Amino acid sequence: MKKVKISLLAKIIIAIAAGILFGQFLPLWIGRLFATFNSIFGDFLSFSIPLIILGLVTPAIGELGKGAGKLLTITAIIAYISTIFSGFFTYSVSASIFPSILPINTELTAMANPGESLLTPYFTISMPPLMDVMTALLLSFIIGLGLSYIEGETLQKSFTDFKEIVIKLIESIIIPLLPVHIFGLFLNMTLSGNVSVIIKMFLNVIIVIFILHILLLLIQFCIAGLVQRKNPFPLLRNMLPAYATALGTQSSAATIPVTLRQTIKNGVRESIAVFTVPLCATIHLAGSTMKITACAMAILIMNGEPIQFGEMAGFIMMLGITMVAAPGVPGGAIMAALGILQSMLGFNETYQTLMIALYIAMDSFGTACNVTGDGAIALIVDKIAGKQNDT
Repeated sequence: MKKVKISLLAKIIIAIAAGILFGQFLPLWIGRLFATFNSIFGDFLSFSIPLIILGLVTPAIGELGKGAGKLLTITAIIAYISTIFSGFFTYSVSASIFPSILPINTELTAMANPGESLLTPYFTISMPPLMDVMTALLLSFIIGLGLSYIEGETLQKSFTDFKEIVIKLIESIIIPLLPVHIFGLFLNMTLSGNVSVIIKMFLNVIIVIFILHILLLLIQFCIAGLVQRKNPFPLLRNMLPAYATALGTQSSAATIPVTLRQTIKNGVRESIAVFTVPLCATIHLAGSTMKITACAMAILIMNGEPIQFGEMAGFIMMLGITMVAAPGVPGGAIMAALGILQSMLGFNETYQTLMIALYIAMDSFGTACNVTGDGAIALIVDKIAGKQNDT
């Protein structure tokens, strides 16, 4: 009898649905068992992410040769343009829609941080990473660019072997366990009921953000399809497993293995994919920028405070820089943005707490938008790299 193979996307959808369903009746002690697994697996992911970046990006840059520095700059510029375009796109839509759908002068001080009500694990195992995400990225750039210029091959071969170890880690451990991790996250969220109040209060905002991030992805892949001269809809459809994985993990960095696999499936050369995907997972914040911009504007409008274009423009452009490397952990982007929310928009402690609560309640959608858009950027960079090789 032929064994039926279930796709990763199907496994993730089943895990999300099962987490919500079983969360209606399972006892809390079972929820805490899965919270314990999630804590251990989450710490293992955090430990593995710098190794994944170092193992994939370093040999990829080295193999690209002397053009690696130019491609690195091009990728960073494209990612930043995509991020700030998302912010201004969100601003224009929110400024025209929110005043008519949101209540003015609403009391918001009663909102609490939803993260505090999640079930706690029975125990934790500390797995501190060897380095943080930004350190791993910078180290990969330095060594990779050095490898592309030196004559020797010993270090390049060593990193190629290390890359094989990292790929084995991804294929044999991380991807098979991701559905279990996602099931546990949604089970925990359902049992604790930590986001229901926020979702009800900001339902209109959430609906607008959801529609906007779908439109943004369509724009990104239409541009990528135009550059590659391919139909954008199959390209976007191929990225759905990465989208679904990000919905569950709430971390761009943790989704790198799936994003990488689907990007290669879209026809991007492996040497380009393993270079752009880990990089964009750290610097491409289009979805997060959309969410923070919309939520900040919603809070200001609901409190009857004026919104000035110049002020918001500066905030959006700084946001794209401030949040770099924040996607390494769930909710990292909003933590990185708190400083400029206070200094540029005048958010007090109450507003900041509300931003954290609202952001975490919708964290999955912004992350999913980030990683799916990474696939579009990889397609564009692949085309540019091809043209450079032709000249």
